[in-house]
Amino acid sequence: MTEKDTSAERDTTATSGEVTATYRETETERLLSFRAGDREATVAQNREGYAMLKVRDSTGDERERYYGFDMALDHAAELLGVTPHDLPVPDAADDMGM
Repeated sequence: MTEKDTSAERDTTATSGEVTATYRETETERLLSFRAGDREATVAQNREGYAMLKVRDSTGDERERYYGFDMALDHAAELLGVTPHDLPVPDAADDMGM
C-alpha cells in the first residue's frame, strides 16, 4: 500500500557509515526508513504516536510489532545486517515508541 506524503518539507535524513535513515510523515503514519546497500527496513507508527511500532522489510511486509523503539530498532538492524548502534536516528524520529 502506497501512501501520499503530505509533509515532504519535514523529511529528515541522517547517515552513519553505510546506513542512511529517512524520516517522513504521511497522512496516517510516521515512517523511519533505513537503507544499507540493497536492504531496507522501515519502522512505522500512527500519526498520533500511541500505537505499537511496526517493522517492515524491503517488500513493505510487516515483520513484527513492538511497544519500544529500541526493540524496533534492533529488529530493523537485524533485517539490514548491521548492529543497532549503526542506525542513525534523525531528531524528528527519536520520540517514536510508547
